[in-house]
Amino acid sequence: MGFIEKISSIAGKTFTLWVLVFAAVAYILPEHFVWIGNYIVPLLGIVMFGMGLTLELSDFKEVFTRPKDVALGVIGHFVIMPLLAFLLAVGLNLPSEIAVGVILVGCCPSGTASNVMVFLARGNVALAVAIASVSTILAPIVTPLLILLFASKWIQISVGSLFLSIVQVVIIPLVLGFIVKRFFGKQAKAGAKAMPLVSVIAIVLIVAAVVAGSADRLAETGLLIFGVVILHNVLGFLIGFFFARLCGMDLAKQKAVAMEVGMQNSGLGVAIATAHFSPLAAVPSAIFSVWHNLSGSVLANIFSRMKEKTKTDSSVNNKLHV
Repeated sequence: MGFIEKISSIAGKTFTLWVLVFAAVAYILPEHFVWIGNYIVPLLGIVMFGMGLTLELSDFKEVFTRPKDVALGVIGHFVIMPLLAFLLAVGLNLPSEIAVGVILVGCCPSGTASNVMVFLARGNVALAVAIASVSTILAPIVTPLLILLFASKWIQISVGSLFLSIVQVVIIPLVLGFIVKRFFGKQAKAGAKAMPLVSVIAIVLIVAAVVAGSADRLAETGLLIFGVVILHNVLGFLIGFFFARLCGMDLAKQKAVAMEVGMQNSGLGVAIATAHFSPLAAVPSAIFSVWHNLSGSVLANIFSRMKEKTKTDSSVNNKLHV
């Protein structure tokens, strides 16, 4: 098992590289990857099952000990990213399928990699885990309603169908993973060591399938989508950070909220777009999946160098200015 754990660790650290490599190959040789599109839902289910294996009841302790901070983080996530997506779609006059795809990824819950980024950023990991967990649990209700609110300008939305899809893709695998861990602790702990590798493979295959399925359209709109995704993600980080500061949170919490706001469960966006909309609508989520891991790593590095100003520092600065 030590070997598998080591391979999983390497896969996790080189995740973005593998996504980029397979996305490029899928773009050049789409015929070899298109068939994977039929398995996007079960692949994402595997990723969410793995997340369930890592969940602890203690992860929800922050909800009860600091309900205000968790609530602000969740509200910030579900307000900032969907609203940004809508404003970008309207302001840039995006084609309807791309607009729906951008809004879709904006309405998804917090990303599964955000907690790792908060840890690397020396942020408040407990708060980040609580925000991610609560936003994921609320997703079957909140995400369809947000999509209805912001995307109905471009396409007809069935809230009921979206609700069932999210329950099937996210909640059921997550709950199953949690139950397995609860009743089969030792086996689940051993299996969890391999889950980073399994999750990386699943997400790489999902991205490759989306790229292959829309290779022709990507040639025309790829740069536009990439630009919008970068704007969406970077603005999400910035606004999330200053939103937390405005709410009076300390620096560690500001880092956590910024990451949780700016990083999305883009795999869910791919699954929803594939099942309910179009292959091109899935592309923003697929690109977001690659980009937010790159930008999140860079931001985590910047955040890790930031330190809270102490009262002593402030008093020293005041004396220097006198």
